[in-house]
Amino acid sequence: MLRLRSPLCQSWRGFKTFSCAAVEVKNEPILGFETGSKERAELEKALNDLKGKTEEIPCVVGDEQVWTSDIRYQLSPFNHSHKLAKFCYADKDTLNKAIVASVAARRDWDLKPVADRAQILFKAADVISGPKRAEVLAKTMIGQAKTVVQAEIDAAAELIDFFRFNAKHAIDLQYTQPLNTDVSTNTMLYRGLEGFVAAVAPFNFTAIGGNLAGTPALMGNVVLWKPSDTAISASYAVYKIMRECGLPPNIVQFVPADGPVFGDTITASEHLAGINFTGSVPTFKRLWKQVAQNLDIYKNFPRVAGECGGKNFHFVHTSADVESVVSGTIRSAFEYGGQKCSACSRMYVPDSLWPQIKKELLDIHKQIKVGDPVQDFGTFFSAVIDDKSFARIKKYLDHAKSSPNLSIVAGGNCDDSKGYFVEPTIVETKDPRDAIMSEEIFGPVLSVYVYPDKDYKEVLHLIDTTSPYALTGAVFAKDKSVVDYAAKALRNAAGNYYVNDKSTGSIVAQQPFGGARASGTNDKPGGPHYVLRWTSPQVVKETHAPLTGWKYPYMG
Repeated sequence: MLRLRSPLCQSWRGFKTFSCAAVEVKNEPILGFETGSKERAELEKALNDLKGKTEEIPCVVGDEQVWTSDIRYQLSPFNHSHKLAKFCYADKDTLNKAIVASVAARRDWDLKPVADRAQILFKAADVISGPKRAEVLAKTMIGQAKTVVQAEIDAAAELIDFFRFNAKHAIDLQYTQPLNTDVSTNTMLYRGLEGFVAAVAPFNFTAIGGNLAGTPALMGNVVLWKPSDTAISASYAVYKIMRECGLPPNIVQFVPADGPVFGDTITASEHLAGINFTGSVPTFKRLWKQVAQNLDIYKNFPRVAGECGGKNFHFVHTSADVESVVSGTIRSAFEYGGQKCSACSRMYVPDSLWPQIKKELLDIHKQIKVGDPVQDFGTFFSAVIDDKSFARIKKYLDHAKSSPNLSIVAGGNCDDSKGYFVEPTIVETKDPRDAIMSEEIFGPVLSVYVYPDKDYKEVLHLIDTTSPYALTGAVFAKDKSVVDYAAKALRNAAGNYYVNDKSTGSIVAQQPFGGARASGTNDKPGGPHYVLRWTSPQVVKETHAPLTGWKYPYMG
């Protein structure tokens, strides 16, 4: 999916400042997995091979597999009697050894030409696209309870796109150079950060873990990768692929760990150069505060980048296409059990359209199948990720059942006897500022506020001020004046903003992803500027005309 164009090389004192060729890539095609297809047969075999198996996954520091006494298990969310993986937490000593080994390897890695580093990710992308696709998808499906299509758009297409496009952007960045003059040459060297980067990954996207660790490494950094406990199997598969495709030892250390132990250890190291994070707001704030408290010990000011989720909205105007609203909202709110950072969890509907929209939502709701995505490919979504998530969502369901301001329109039940299953739930609220409309639930719960048609401008202000988050949002309207007004009113309410489309489904290089406010630092992974976040540029001026005097002409 890549081809070279316009060869051009230039160097300064042995440092390659331009790649020998720029690169063109395209988004990875999403496979269909229809009955009888090659990809379906390969996936079914990979799923069958994992049935009832428990993979042993060590910490990896350099080329050494490390086991500590703190043993953990990754359970399959839809069948929590299945221990998919046995792994261990890296302790403080193991983490510090990983830091020392990484920092020692950093200089040689940083001096390697970017085209050589990029080639590792290009190769890894090709391997995931081809021979390892089924394995990575199967481990994502069983370990993170994803359906076929949700695993495919994540662990295959998005991860492949992250690797290819970031490698392309890293190479293209070498072409971004200062102006020269007749008497001097100016060169921008895109160095890695001096120290190590800590990558803290979430459970909900295999691709995000690969990006959080892989992109800083691509830019000449060394990385400690803390994968999510509940995505350990797929994450380890991605790590092994990177190593098999040429990533040297000690560049990315694979170190599952207890969150506070990891945070305390990395922020206490003078070598901390950056944190690349996706997860909860409290955890991100804790890390940021620890960095601030330890500023005096660091050699550099650490780069802190984070994405923290959202309370994403669908705003519906009276001029909206109802079928598009209903289909888009069902997918956005309930695909992957509402566990996408971008999932719609609050919806604002004009009272004249609510009867029709409600009826169509309920008609589809009756058809949604929740279950085992491995045994039944007709499953729309499966269990939520673990017992903590289940308990948190259940609290909101109990709140919906007991609050006089809330009424459950559909769903509302849950059962954790075999897996962590929660019904797709639709709640109508009389209070647009109820907690269920402002707090992130991260489950299959959609809250709806019905507003008077004429008050849509006030509702847009309400949307902007209800939640601390600002990740994604969608406006459904065919009236262009409303679309224009909403764009201004909601300018700061979402980092990824959709018009007549659902709030989920961003694609690398098409809709670079991220939001501000409590949703994070909005560094837009998937875009061309993201790679620059992980560099510390050096500008070199070389003068070709010697300076022959010290006085300025006006001095006489």
